[in-house]
Amino acid sequence: QVQLAESGGGLVKAGDSLKLSCVASGIHFSRNSMGWFRQAPGKERDFVAVFSASGNKYYSDSVKGRFTISRDNAKNTVYLQMNNLQPEDTAIYYCAATYGGSYSLQGGSPDYWGQGTPVTVSS
Repeated sequence: QVQLAESGGGLVKAGDSLKLSCVASGIHFSRNSMGWFRQAPGKERDFVAVFSASGNKYYSDSVKGRFTISRDNAKNTVYLQMNNLQPEDTAIYYCAATYGGSYSLQGGSPDYWGQGTPVTVSS
């Protein structure tokens, strides 16, 4: 059974930082591209970042330079370091996994989704 368990969300002020974690089980972690999406209230789920199985990283323009994705294959964990958070970053953040390349994940169709962790940024 595949499980992606996110943690680390919370309520912060503008300019603060948070680090999200996603622990995966039931998949061959190192062979999966791992990513993060977010869904703000009343909006669609949007791509945030991906760390491909081959080691490439991609970010959405809205977070480039502020967010950093990393992974620890030994711990089956992917992280999202979020710096200089702004109210527009308020959303539910979802972890996602896709076997192999990251193309389908970036397109919003990963193999698996986590349940999400909420991030709220006050002004």
